[in-house]
Amino acid sequence: MEYTTLGSTGMEVSKLCLGCMSFGSGHDWMLDEEGGAELVERAIDLGINFFDTANVYSDGESEEILGDVLAGYDRDEQVVATKVRFEVDGQRQSSGLSRKTIEQELENSLDRLGMDTIDLYQIHRWDYDTPVEQTLRALDDAVRRGKVRYTGASSMWAHQFAEALHTSDRLGLERFQTMQNLYNLAYREEEREMLPLCEKEGVGVMPWSPMGAGYLTRPHEEFEATTRGEHESGVGRPYEEGGGKEVNERVQELAAEKDLTMAQVSLAWLLHKEWTRPSSGRRASSTWRRPSKRSTSTSRTPNSTTWRNRTSQSACRATSSRRHRRRRRRGRRGGRWRRRVER
Repeated sequence: MEYTTLGSTGMEVSKLCLGCMSFGSGHDWMLDEEGGAELVERAIDLGINFFDTANVYSDGESEEILGDVLAGYDRDEQVVATKVRFEVDGQRQSSGLSRKTIEQELENSLDRLGMDTIDLYQIHRWDYDTPVEQTLRALDDAVRRGKVRYTGASSMWAHQFAEALHTSDRLGLERFQTMQNLYNLAYREEEREMLPLCEKEGVGVMPWSPMGAGYLTRPHEEFEATTRGEHESGVGRPYEEGGGKEVNERVQELAAEKDLTMAQVSLAWLLHKEWTRPSSGRRASSTWRRPSKRSTSTSRTPNSTTWRNRTSQSACRATSSRRHRRRRRRGRRGGRWRRRVER
């Protein structure tokens, strides 16, 4: 595993970040507790020390699963990122980026993760109903209280991100250190404005869906036949637009020529971009071992060309609609997945 410094934080992280959206029971294609634990342990064994989740993923189950597994390792060696913005388990006050929401959801995330401090706390999307100054002050206070080490943002327009950075500088508040945006071989819009802005401002970039929710891991005609492909059809995919099929076919050709999987080719392309550190989900395991044709991707996907404002809202509301009861597993820490720190 290769490591790098995350933006201007000084933190050393693996060049691959394991995305944990697929952990829980929010959708049929997700991994249960045992499957999620197995994947996290495999990632750690291979040198990955960077993990990304969110409070909304399966209404908190993802955070619980990740926290349970990491409890058996040296916490100081791991870097954990989570997010806040979307409604969790039907709780109205969990939505948005007000001070109230940020403070209560931060405590909830810390509880589920079983941690005292979150390394990277990100806003999942822009909140049009809350002044950005209020959001930034609440995040700055969280850093000052020692609840959060660094803050980051995800998927918004470049002018919004620039406004947030300028506001932080003007008011002397904690700056966003990272941007987690959609960027892959089939979707390169971010090269127009967001990525140059991040490079100029010294912001670390950790793209989500580096393999297009699985679109770049198999021939495009096979993608919809997968469980995840069927799910993605409901939220829309712009990857086929603007030459996406041709890109997919070229990835197929290169994979065959180099005797690699399509996932490996897609990730290799992204890893050669100096401004990125891919945040991969379950499909990242294809770079560790060859996947079966039945396996599916877990990276997120946009639902239209205006995905920045709507994609996670539709997906997360679908997850929250299940209203399943969270399983509190704090009493089981030290159970079957716990590993001794000495190991």
